[in-house]
Amino acid sequence: MNFTQQVRGIVKAIAVVLALALPLMLAISSADARIGGGLSSGSRGGRTFSAPPSTSTAPGSAQPFNRTITQPGSPGMGAPAATGGGFFNRPGMGMLGGLAAGFLGAGLLGMLFGGGMFSGLGGLSSIFGLILQIGLIIIVVRLAMSWWQRRHATAPAYAGVAPGAGAQSNFRTGTGFGLGSGSAPLEILPADYEAFERLLGEIQAAWSNEDVARLHTLATPEMVSYFTKDLAENKARNDINKVSNVKLLQGDLAEAWREGDTDYASVAMRFSLIDKTIERTSGRLVAGSEQPVEATEVWTFVRPRGANWELSAIQQT
Repeated sequence: MNFTQQVRGIVKAIAVVLALALPLMLAISSADARIGGGLSSGSRGGRTFSAPPSTSTAPGSAQPFNRTITQPGSPGMGAPAATGGGFFNRPGMGMLGGLAAGFLGAGLLGMLFGGGMFSGLGGLSSIFGLILQIGLIIIVVRLAMSWWQRRHATAPAYAGVAPGAGAQSNFRTGTGFGLGSGSAPLEILPADYEAFERLLGEIQAAWSNEDVARLHTLATPEMVSYFTKDLAENKARNDINKVSNVKLLQGDLAEAWREGDTDYASVAMRFSLIDKTIERTSGRLVAGSEQPVEATEVWTFVRPRGANWELSAIQQT
C-alpha cells in the first residue's frame, strides 16, 4: 500500500511539472503564425510522400504533409515512404492524437485535484487508471527525449559534396548553403543557392504585406492557394501577421533531382525572424513579440528547365 502511495506521489509530481509546461507549449504554438502557419504544405513531385534526407541543418525527419493536392498512387508517384514527426503527427492520426492529448490532460487535472483518470470508480479501476497514467507520462517523456536526441544529432557538414560545392565555404560560419547528405543527381550551383535565400526573404515579405499577386510570382499555384486561405482566416479574425528581419542562419541541400523537364530541390533552412500578429484595426499585439525567433524548415523549390525557381512546399522539422 505504501509503495502504491509513493508511486502516486511521484506521478502527481510529474503531472504538476507537465501541467505547468503545457500552457507555455500552447503559447509558443499559437505564436507560430508565420507563412505556412506551422504546417507542412505543398508537393514535391514524385517524392511528395518520401521524407527528404536529413541534413546537418535539419538532422531529424521532416514532417509529412498536412496539405497537398498530390494523391498517393497517382501517375509518377512512388510508394509512400516512412516519415518522422512522432506518433501523433502521422497521417490519419490527427483525431486520435487529439483524443489522446485530451485524455492525458484530463488525467493530469484529475491527479492535480486529488483524483485520477478513473477517480471515483475505486478498486481495480483505480489501479488500471494509475497504470494508464504512468504509461502516458512515459510516452511523453520518450517523445521529449527522442526530440532532444534528434536536436543534438550531428552530421558531416560536407558529406556527399558534389563537384563545385567548394564555393559554399561560408557554410562553416552558418551564413550560407552547403551540400547536405545524400547524392544530388541535379547539380545545384551557387546562383541557385542565392535564389533560394532570396526567395526566403521575398516570400516572407509578400506574406507580411498580404500581397497575393506577388506571391503568385514566387510560389506555385498550390502554395498560393494555401497562403490565400490562411490570409483570409487572419482577416476573418481581424488579425494581420507581420514578419520582418528575416535572416538565413544556416542551410544545406537535402536532395535535388529532375523529373522530365522539371527540376526540384529540397533545402533545409534555419533562419531567424520577428514574427508577430497584431489586431488589424487597433494595432494591438495578439501573439509573438519584437524579439527574433528561430525556425528550421525544409523548403522545396521547383522550376521548369531554364526558368526561375518557385516555392512548391514547406515542411516542418
